[in-house]
Amino acid sequence: MKKHNIVKKFFALAAAAAMTLSLCACSSGKTQDSQPPQGEQTQQPSGDTTYKVAIIKQFDHPSLDEIAKAVAAELDKIAADNGVKIEYDITCGQQNDQTVLKQLADQAIADKVDAIIPIATTAAQIAASSAEETKTPVVYAAISDPEAAELAGIDYVTGTSDALNTALIFDMMLAQNPDVSKVGLLYSLSEPNSVKPIADAKAYLDNKGIAYVEQTANTNDEVVAAASALIAAGVDAVFTPTDNVIAVAELAIYEDLAKAGIPHYTGADSFVRNGAFATCGVNYTDLGARTADLAYEAITKGMGGLEDYYLMDGGIITVNTETAAELKADYSVFSSMGTVVEVQTTED
Repeated sequence: MKKHNIVKKFFALAAAAAMTLSLCACSSGKTQDSQPPQGEQTQQPSGDTTYKVAIIKQFDHPSLDEIAKAVAAELDKIAADNGVKIEYDITCGQQNDQTVLKQLADQAIADKVDAIIPIATTAAQIAASSAEETKTPVVYAAISDPEAAELAGIDYVTGTSDALNTALIFDMMLAQNPDVSKVGLLYSLSEPNSVKPIADAKAYLDNKGIAYVEQTANTNDEVVAAASALIAAGVDAVFTPTDNVIAVAELAIYEDLAKAGIPHYTGADSFVRNGAFATCGVNYTDLGARTADLAYEAITKGMGGLEDYYLMDGGIITVNTETAAELKADYSVFSSMGTVVEVQTTED
């Protein structure tokens, strides 16, 4: 399966001073008394078997919350289906604080959990580093480019990838408005998830002879300023990949973009639920459930049969109908490009 079992120390974190850990949500896996399904199963755990899982979100925002809830729900289902107990906690870093994420991962190792499920790239890198000595299974969720993040080829690490089909999103953009001549690229330099999609976006636009303007930001205030700069630059559309920093700030920018007649195409449906125009990507509830299934397999059967990572299928086009109305945008052209799901703005 894996090529080597040495993980680099991704972050040189100083010995952390005592800090309050951010416990975003905390749920214990339900105690299950149901019997295993009929039929033969290899090494079926007994009804008294208890597993412990640490779910670590990089920080709070709708996509990561959706994944965490789906992981928890699937762990409950697995416990019921297999007649076992699965205990889990859901924690998160304080505003993407790497020191806190390191503390959370180290605490999970100290608690001798059976698996760690980190959600998003930095959380996964830190968890992999913390688990290097114990080889505790690390089964991450929603890593756009596991190889660039140096999470491939490690024998105790696997997970799910939400790699973005950037070309399809730009095909959507041009199908909706063939006259697009200048595109804004809005992203954070601190987000590993954005590196490859932005490179792909530039290559696509260069090939089409379409100009682009880049604006980067690392805080909410910077995102608002960056969006304003793109509006002033007269872009015809804006693209943002699965960038967690921009996602957190979407509610602060979507109205200004829509009023300026600028559709915001993004890398995840959580942006669209918070006001962006459209995306084509994976279903994060499905991704969370698949991640939980992989974690249970890693715990009960070992890592030997698992791949480096698993690419989730996309093909779901999500459109915000309220934003479409503000833009006077006809999105019927998307129906031939994927399954269209209509949503409205929810301030999550």
